[in-house]
Amino acid sequence: MSRVLFLSLPEQEVIASCDKAEVGISALERLPDGGTRLVCMSSAGAATMSVKFKRSLIADTARRERFRPAFSRH
Repeated sequence: MSRVLFLSLPEQEVIASCDKAEVGISALERLPDGGTRLVCMSSAGAATMSVKFKRSLIADTARRERFRPAFSRH
């Protein structure tokens, strides 16, 4: 399973939910058309968060910025 999730949620809500579930964040990126790209530290964490964010998942073909995100959180 991929560690990447595309969500229709703001970054702060994603961070709070990951903290509550004790899921590590490898990268977090704001999407230009709205939403957030989340990369979890593990595929197990991504599986956990995909269940929690089931209603907020968006297509993984969402448009992204051209820069590399600087966010890393253990």
